[in-house]
Amino acid sequence: MRLFGTFILACFIGVFQVAKSQEKSLIPKRIYTTKVIADADSPVIDGVIDEGSWDLVEWSSDFVEREPDENTAPAEQTKFKIIYDKKFLYIAFRCYDRDPSKIVRRMSRRDGFEGDWVEINIDSYHDKRSGFSFTSSVSGVKGDEFISNNGNNWDGSWNPIWYLKTNIDEEGWTAEVKIPFSQLKFGNDKEQIWGIQVQRRFFRAEERSTWQRIPLDSPGWVSEFGELQGLKDLEAQKQIEIQPYSASQLNTYPEEKGNPFRDGNDSKLGAGLDAKIGITNDLTLDLTVNPDFGQVDADPAAIALDGFQIFFEERRPFFVENKNIFDFRFADNPDNLFYSRRIGRNPQGRVSLSENEYVDQPKYSTILGAAKFSGKTKTGWSLGVLESVTDNEYAEIDNNGSRREQIVEPLTNYFVGRAQKDFNNRNSFIGGIFTATNRNLRGDDLNYLRKSAYTAGIDFQHNWKNRKYYLIGNVVSSHVTGSREAIAGTQNSLTHLFQRVDASHVAVDTMRTSLTGTGGRVELGKSSVGHWRYNTTVIWRSPELELNDVGFLRQADEVRQYASLSHQTLKPFGQFRRINTRFEQFSSFDFEGNYNRMQYSLSSNANLKSNWNVNAQVVYKPRIYTNTILQGGPRFRYSEEVFKYLNFGSDGRKKFSFFGGIYHSQGKNDSFSYLEYDGGIAYQPINALTISLNPNFAINKSKTQYVTETSFSGNPRYITAELSQHTLNATIRLDYSINPNLTIQYYGQPFISRGIYKSFNKVTNPVADYYGDRISLFQPNQISFTEGEDTYSVDEDSDGTSDYSFQNPDFSQVAFNSNLVVRWEYIPGSEIFLVWSQGIFGNANTRDDLFSGINDQIFHRKPENIFLIKATYRFVL
Repeated sequence: MRLFGTFILACFIGVFQVAKSQEKSLIPKRIYTTKVIADADSPVIDGVIDEGSWDLVEWSSDFVEREPDENTAPAEQTKFKIIYDKKFLYIAFRCYDRDPSKIVRRMSRRDGFEGDWVEINIDSYHDKRSGFSFTSSVSGVKGDEFISNNGNNWDGSWNPIWYLKTNIDEEGWTAEVKIPFSQLKFGNDKEQIWGIQVQRRFFRAEERSTWQRIPLDSPGWVSEFGELQGLKDLEAQKQIEIQPYSASQLNTYPEEKGNPFRDGNDSKLGAGLDAKIGITNDLTLDLTVNPDFGQVDADPAAIALDGFQIFFEERRPFFVENKNIFDFRFADNPDNLFYSRRIGRNPQGRVSLSENEYVDQPKYSTILGAAKFSGKTKTGWSLGVLESVTDNEYAEIDNNGSRREQIVEPLTNYFVGRAQKDFNNRNSFIGGIFTATNRNLRGDDLNYLRKSAYTAGIDFQHNWKNRKYYLIGNVVSSHVTGSREAIAGTQNSLTHLFQRVDASHVAVDTMRTSLTGTGGRVELGKSSVGHWRYNTTVIWRSPELELNDVGFLRQADEVRQYASLSHQTLKPFGQFRRINTRFEQFSSFDFEGNYNRMQYSLSSNANLKSNWNVNAQVVYKPRIYTNTILQGGPRFRYSEEVFKYLNFGSDGRKKFSFFGGIYHSQGKNDSFSYLEYDGGIAYQPINALTISLNPNFAINKSKTQYVTETSFSGNPRYITAELSQHTLNATIRLDYSINPNLTIQYYGQPFISRGIYKSFNKVTNPVADYYGDRISLFQPNQISFTEGEDTYSVDEDSDGTSDYSFQNPDFSQVAFNSNLVVRWEYIPGSEIFLVWSQGIFGNANTRDDLFSGINDQIFHRKPENIFLIKATYRFVL
């Protein structure tokens, strides 16, 4: 392996030397010059380009193909014009098509990007890193995204107010677009220069063509835009938007006899207000009072057998908008100093009930209000400040009609401050972040929660040789305080595990009332020019690092090293449009110096000229040690592993399309295995309707699955067992677009996961080479099962007396989530939602198979229903 590593290092050095000698001339920047028009001459947005005001400027055309055959003539040409008045930017598109009858007018919800479309990307900051994208589909459906990280991130949650109309004629199709300057961010120069790009999708050929040529081996997207000139004396458009909402909700559920909190139904009315105030052209203040932070899509069902928290994506509009400014990913995904779903989280308090007691436990923390100041200035500053307060939350407990309250989440203040500054002609930046979480803890009820938590970080990036090479990095620090109980709990948590019996560099100190830790990342690589890319990365998280108050951290006490080498084709050949191949290597250590992991992977994805795609990967893990699997026990070894997968997808443009994949992992000596089958079909019988079904089936087996920790004669015992877990789920979607502003969507996901444990054992030599030497199986006369109590008892010394016991770990968890949403944008920016959500959560009999469990728990149980009507109205002042 050392020789192999040396060979790889030599390859990296050789590639670097070759790349160093390569130089490529810059692509000339195209320029479009616009002109101002009088307000009285503003064109009518009807999709027909017949107003005289359009004649003030010239058409710009000569688009070049980008995909599949870059820098060639496209199948059909495109041209555009741009004019403006005091408040709006106007764009006209002419998309030629020799056979207009074949133009594909697929409908979808906003940001669906179906069928033929044309888009304009506007870098109004002219920072060469970020921009605003406006997509016009031939069917009149809008798409809008905020572009950041030089085109690596496209945020579809950004929903500005703008206007679009399209028309089909004998030459093809046309579109007229009207964008308020208030929806863009720009400086106060007398004459503005913006970056722009226009891109068209010619659906029948699955072809992309662009106005400004950007080669496939370019260093980014936004940095390569052409220029829009002629914008003079633009007046500051201080955006003021006020959006009140009202909502009515009815919950129905099965009645529980004797439980006063579960009588069969609940209802509530709600109202609130969101406001957006443009402080300057480029900085915005967002305010919300009694916000409605509901989400249309339910979180997917999941089971974490390793005990770690599961990362769920943010979907709440207030936090999603401009989230790129607050983002601070300091290590691997999803580790981040700001994880907005901590705000309004599930209450953390624990309620103990006596006999005949019932509890009404709040599901979320109430957000009293939130404010967010964010934007980017012309001088290159990205700024973000977020402040939010969540209320005290109380669980109500009933005991035969006598009620009391118990606090389960304290009044909490969250603060996030973020800044970045571009320099070196936008090729470099340096930034920082500071977060604070302060809880108003009263008495001893919530003494196990941390009182305060602070994090800070500095990040930087430098690009050179026309962004061909890059260096990025960051350093972060955390400081948490609390009672001795709270800090001891932090030390013992799965993220830290200071109680590990074989660790000499950490130990639980029950007298501590604070912890301070650090982390960071440094990455160096080549990002553009030619077929080859490479990078190397080092990441570290100290044992005391703690981010989980307003951030996300899965595991501390780790140093990781990564290296990768990739190759991409730049021209179609044979049956392929493009092939990307990547080799990666990574290793990890803990802060004691233990060498825990080595991994090599080779992956490739190919896009065929038939628009099918094929992806494959092989991963070899010769060394796997973990500090966490025994959850406080000693370091544990897994046998070497080989993982591989193969998946494919048919042409997604067709009325009927499908995909499939198989994923398989195997440990040495059959010590563990994983097998997953994934697939799906999509059918679009008419342009307005799409139906899809994506089933998934997985089998997870392990002969050393952790069960619990107990003790015998004062010595710890770590119990593992042979696990056989089968998981079946499916995602069902139906999307029907009556018109671009009125859509119906259905989402459903049945889920069941069944795990059966046997061959219980104790860990004896956790780092032995052979898995059978790591454990000692309990003999039949040493372990017994009491069915009435659902517990296993162990007589380890075989003296006829039980030495310890543990609960039966078998499980069969069933869930069904579904949402039916009718959305009507009755005027731009104002919407009415009708929502019907269903949820079923239960435990099936572990003796039943998967289908019997689904039948019993989903089809023979009454679901919980939520019926919601919500209306918003956006005032633009």
